[in-house]
Amino acid sequence: MLPGVGVFGTGSTARVLVPLLQAEGFEVHALWGRSEEEACGLAKELSIPFHTSRSDDVLLHQDVDLVCIYIPPSMTRQIAVKALGIGKNVVCEKAATAIDSFKMVTAARYYPQLLSMMGNTLRFLPAFVAMRQLLVEGYVGDIQVCDVRVYGPSLLDQSYGWTSEELMGGGGLHIVGSTIIDLLSYLTGHRAHRVHGLLRTFVEQNNLIRGIRRVTSDDFCFFQMLMGGTGPSGVCCTVTLNFNMPGSFVHEVMVVGSAGRLVVRGTELYGQRNESKCEELLLADISGVGPEVKEMPLPHLQGLSSMVKALRQSFQAHEERRLWSQGPVASAPTFEDGLYVQTVVEAVKRSSISGEWVCVEIMSQEPDPNHNLCEALQRNKN
Repeated sequence: MLPGVGVFGTGSTARVLVPLLQAEGFEVHALWGRSEEEACGLAKELSIPFHTSRSDDVLLHQDVDLVCIYIPPSMTRQIAVKALGIGKNVVCEKAATAIDSFKMVTAARYYPQLLSMMGNTLRFLPAFVAMRQLLVEGYVGDIQVCDVRVYGPSLLDQSYGWTSEELMGGGGLHIVGSTIIDLLSYLTGHRAHRVHGLLRTFVEQNNLIRGIRRVTSDDFCFFQMLMGGTGPSGVCCTVTLNFNMPGSFVHEVMVVGSAGRLVVRGTELYGQRNESKCEELLLADISGVGPEVKEMPLPHLQGLSSMVKALRQSFQAHEERRLWSQGPVASAPTFEDGLYVQTVVEAVKRSSISGEWVCVEIMSQEPDPNHNLCEALQRNKN
């Protein structure tokens, strides 16, 4: 029996997610929007019986056992932690800060029987699943270099909002770079220990954002990561994100090793061993998900479709709606993966300010909110 679903969000991801859930047999019982008007409009469009702008109305809905959270990052932690506390399974997008991510990890550890999963759909894209399997089998030999390029149009909303504000989780590094950081960890089996980055905001105002308001989120980002060991056995990664290219979209992830290379372009996987003279197509795009939709590139669309199929497989074997099986979603990123990713994002931001390499140190306990105040009082006392 599949769990009833409550969806938080009315953006492009929610618009695509709900039909995918319904196609796999999930019943979407409730929808939350920031305003009654937003929630009502999308609920009618997608045939969702209940809508609200009050989060508790969805979390306490008797037919909702799985909560999907696709809202601005600054709101994610509050909803995710409360949902777990009420006893709901959770699939959610990234939080805004490492502290928020840590609080989500703490809640997930407290309720280990519940599903707590980050929604990075690239892990489920068939091309990346196949790439990871080939890497494990030694297709490229020892992994040496990862090179990623993502180019596309602006990530800004039509009006001034969270996507314009760096502190609220906007910008290419946080929105797209976080998915790449997680993906590279999934593919290589390693985590970054040092990073170096450069962030720029080339478009601070446009026809819709002007006057006293300015965009603070990055539209260009370049960063490097050293992953795995600190010696020659480590993996060198370079990532370039450029969202100043309207009308185009490039998504390329290449892994180079001692014996060859693998590259995913869009949704197709190519490979070439060192002794081969040309590149070969290893996995063509045969998903049949449908055409690319506005504001959701095909890799993310197909990954989202595959993730929903995995969720169905995870839940369908159980008669109790809240029970799930680990196997079908074993590759999904956990809240702990989300904390690692957010830690790397913040390290890249610090590197961009200082111009220096920064060590990645994952939080092991929540900082004391009164720490700075205590230090100031101590200095005044002295």
